[in-house]
Amino acid sequence: MLSSTEAHPAVATADDQLAPARTDRATRPPRTRWRWENVSLLWRVFAANVVVCVAAFALLAWTPVTVHRVATPSELLILSIGLIVLLAVDLVLLRRVFSPLRRLAAVMGTVDPRQPGRRAEASPTAGREVVALAEALNSMLDRLEDERLESGRRALAAQEGERSRIARELHDEVGQTLTAVALRAERAAGEPSRQSEALTEIAETVLRSLEDVHRIGRELRPEALDDLGLVNALIALSSRVGQSGLRVRRDLDGALPTLSEDVELVVYRVAQEALTNALRHAQGTEVSVSLKLADGRVVLHVSDDGRGLPEARREGGLVGMRERAMLIDGTLEVHSAEGRGTDVALSVPVTSE
Repeated sequence: MLSSTEAHPAVATADDQLAPARTDRATRPPRTRWRWENVSLLWRVFAANVVVCVAAFALLAWTPVTVHRVATPSELLILSIGLIVLLAVDLVLLRRVFSPLRRLAAVMGTVDPRQPGRRAEASPTAGREVVALAEALNSMLDRLEDERLESGRRALAAQEGERSRIARELHDEVGQTLTAVALRAERAAGEPSRQSEALTEIAETVLRSLEDVHRIGRELRPEALDDLGLVNALIALSSRVGQSGLRVRRDLDGALPTLSEDVELVVYRVAQEALTNALRHAQGTEVSVSLKLADGRVVLHVSDDGRGLPEARREGGLVGMRERAMLIDGTLEVHSAEGRGTDVALSVPVTSE
């Protein structure tokens, strides 16, 4: 006797062929329903214009108004009224379409960097472009606030580091020198026969202390900038670096236009930082300093033949130089490779006052 499957093989095969089709329909994801918020801004504007054009077409097709070859005044009046109505309808529709953009612009106009946390909100019904624009603006605000916080931390750390350095130098150099002066004066008071010699030593020690105080003051605010100008201040800076054993080649343009105090200070500080890095970290034998006027910009270029900057200095001192350059709308480029030296280029636009 044959089984039911063997007796009706065709029927069994047909059922097997239909089963995958039913399974596919059951597991197929549902189709995405059409929703107005998924329509782009372009098609919304197009839809508004379509409504106006269709209304104009209907008026021309089904109204019993005729127009002569040369329109009469009454016909011109009717056409003018129809045109005004169509333009008004178009304005209302377009105003509704662009209202999310106006609300977004109003929100962004109230954003205050001093009061972080304000963000733009766009309803999903505003359109894909408006939602994408709001998300991009919010992302930009996040980056700006993060960068501002990081800049504040770096500025605070730089201030505290400078204060610690000044306090350490005053304590280690000036403080110890003045202590030695006090002890020498006490000994001289008990030795009347050697007071003249002691006073001479005390005077020399006090003069050395004054030189230390002047040096600390110059590092805080270079007096040469106020007294001599930028070019001469760079010459004096290069001379001091050259006295430390590093050969310095200068190519400074003495016919530079008048620069603001902020620009001169930033150019000087960038040159000072670059020369200090070349002296302390590059381990080279020669450094060149160039200051030129090119294409309406003052360009400072400092390069050495050393081993390149260590990674720690690239993340530390260079950040301060870049922030200084940004304050005067300048651009800073630093190229450093191991064994190939370091090139620092600062470019500052010259503004006519």
